[in-house]
Amino acid sequence: MTESTRRIIETILAIPKGKVTCYREVAARAGLCNGARQVVRVLHSMSEKYSLPWYRILKADGTIALESGAGAELQAELLRKEGVKVSDKGAVDLEKFLWH
Repeated sequence: MTESTRRIIETILAIPKGKVTCYREVAARAGLCNGARQVVRVLHSMSEKYSLPWYRILKADGTIALESGAGAELQAELLRKEGVKVSDKGAVDLEKFLWH
């Protein structure tokens, strides 16, 4: 595992229940300028192995990146179970639920 991958995993694991962040912010906290795509790759390949709370990561505008029928409903459900309000269109109020 590379050092940058380790930092991404640690950052994702640090997101508290009931909070969300975006791909770009995970990359920035892991010290990776312009590393949002690397965050996506880590989530895609390592979420299960490291029990990553993948569902707490959204697009920068606060919406779910996954398409309907391809995991968006599951992501919304998991967020709601943690108390995060998700609109019918898959949007989260970042002013209220963003991890700072």
